[in-house]
Amino acid sequence: MQAGTRSYSKPDRQRLIGSLVARKRIGTQFELKAALESVGCAVTQATISRDIRELGLEKTHDPVGRPRYALPQGGRKVNPRDALDAILRQFGRHATAAQNIVVIQSELGSAPAIARALDRLEHPRVIGTLAGDDTCLVVARDARDAAALAEDLGSVLT
Repeated sequence: MQAGTRSYSKPDRQRLIGSLVARKRIGTQFELKAALESVGCAVTQATISRDIRELGLEKTHDPVGRPRYALPQGGRKVNPRDALDAILRQFGRHATAAQNIVVIQSELGSAPAIARALDRLEHPRVIGTLAGDDTCLVVARDARDAAALAEDLGSVLT
């Protein structure tokens, strides 16, 4: 352990993260790592990534448009399915099955958020996702799973 650092339990570290993102504009994992280190909490990038996911931190923007992390509304974790549905309703356009892949077309810049929401959902039909700017590819096990997934996701888009 480095001089000036101390060991934090996971709950203490996550409370510290919540406090930091509530008080400061922290928009990247690098900035969060630096903020933690500035108060003597040295952690790895993997730990920070896991804490962000477990805390349900949301990527928002400050009043001048800079990215920042924020605690979920009401301080409670967001249901992954509700989060996916909200993103699809707001930004999704079409979901089409093609063999074992579902192609989700969306507003420009929103495909990564859709892919991230699908990954967090840990849907049993989804093996993985790949996102560009306005297209998200969702890999399913087979054509039947892709068709069912496209129908499920498409029902949210209409």
